[in-house]
Amino acid sequence: MKAFLKMLNLPYKDESLYETALTHSSYAYENQIESNEKLEFLGDSVIGVLMSDYLYKEDLEDEGQMTKKRAQAVCKEAHYKYATKIKLKNYIKLGKGELAKGANDAMIADAFEALFGAVYLDLGYQATKELFNRIIVPNLNLVWDIKDYKSALQEYIQSGDKRSITYQITKETGPSHDKEFEAAVRLDKEIILGVGKGKTKKEAEQNAAHDALKKGNYDLKTLI
Repeated sequence: MKAFLKMLNLPYKDESLYETALTHSSYAYENQIESNEKLEFLGDSVIGVLMSDYLYKEDLEDEGQMTKKRAQAVCKEAHYKYATKIKLKNYIKLGKGELAKGANDAMIADAFEALFGAVYLDLGYQATKELFNRIIVPNLNLVWDIKDYKSALQEYIQSGDKRSITYQITKETGPSHDKEFEAAVRLDKEIILGVGKGKTKKEAEQNAAHDALKKGNYDLKTLI
């Protein structure tokens, strides 16, 4: 852990926070310690705020453009891409079963978010922003081609009649440390447009939107 933190050039105070940040729930369950899930929750929000601040200062054309770029830059796929640049996968603690398979993309993205949660708690906002500027900003070119299917579907729907779409998690399967979610996207809370699965709720919703778009070319008026 010390080597990893030195590589990140972090003047850390509480090493245990970073140990927790890289502890997957499978390892935590086997060893009866805390997993990185709470830090992941915090870090995801911190990265979102930092990205919003960055995009605002970039003086983009409008809110819609900023919203679309933020969605691309803070999704799980983007966090995975940033994480690969610091070889985060090599430091994640996995339970025996997961260790045999290796950390998947979602686990790596989760650990990346948890890392930012740990830095925020340990060193504060300014140090977290500095890490953001060193790790994320130089690699934004890697994420602008990520498809934000939810935004694309929203635009498609609103290009016709002003109708609403909603997402619902319809199923959860698997143990707590390796869940799979199923989501449905509905038009006007009634008509199912698409269904998708994912290792996170957000991924499932993106895949549901993608499913709806693949089925596209439907006339919304026929769905009334």
